[in-house]
Amino acid sequence: MQIDLNCDMGESFGAYRLGNDAAILPYIRSANVACGWHAGDPLVMDATVGLCAAAGVRVGAHPSYPDLQGFGRREMSLSPEEAEAFVLYQVGALAAFTRAAGVELTHVKPHGALYNQASNDRVLAGAVARGVARFSRELVLVGLAGSALLAAAAEAGLKGAGEGFPDRAYEPDGSLRSRRVAGAVLNDPVQIAANAVHLARQGIITSQGRVAVETLCLHGDNPASLAAAQAVRKALEEAGISLG
Repeated sequence: MQIDLNCDMGESFGAYRLGNDAAILPYIRSANVACGWHAGDPLVMDATVGLCAAAGVRVGAHPSYPDLQGFGRREMSLSPEEAEAFVLYQVGALAAFTRAAGVELTHVKPHGALYNQASNDRVLAGAVARGVARFSRELVLVGLAGSALLAAAAEAGLKGAGEGFPDRAYEPDGSLRSRRVAGAVLNDPVQIAANAVHLARQGIITSQGRVAVETLCLHGDNPASLAAAQAVRKALEEAGISLG
């Protein structure tokens, strides 16, 4: 059995430093690199792509709402045309750095509020998928397993990858619990590792049934990110689950 393990990266900005990207890279297979709108800047994007290239880690774009102050976690109301163009713009920006580094851009994963809203809003999900497809239909669109975002990927002619979050709590319908609710973000590496194995084997259990998971995400801004990455990698290997 195989599963992908990804992490949100490149989320520093200017003088502000966030995450421990270089230390986490040996434990993952895919990186979602911030494109400058919720975090990241040209220097950070360039450096992060370089780190991924050196580590042999797949590089994906992590586009968001234009919300540096709120780290992309504040909901916005965009027209479909705006959402499509915003995604295309950010994917193109990161692709400049992957091309310069001689590495392939493999996937796109929306960030924060854009990700969450597109998981439930079919119109927004369609706009996001069209923005990705206009750049390349070879890119994989990563979205919450069982969500509208994956349905939109299929409609746009894209391959989708259903994502699970071992460091987050879920609601009964399979959606992520709001970060405003206590206990929504998990910080215990042992618990995160156990959740990773469960998600890989069983998927997300919802009130409607089971949803398969193809990639697991660790948040780079979680204080336990490095310890969690180490624990998750070890737990998956001990469970006979390899990273693909």
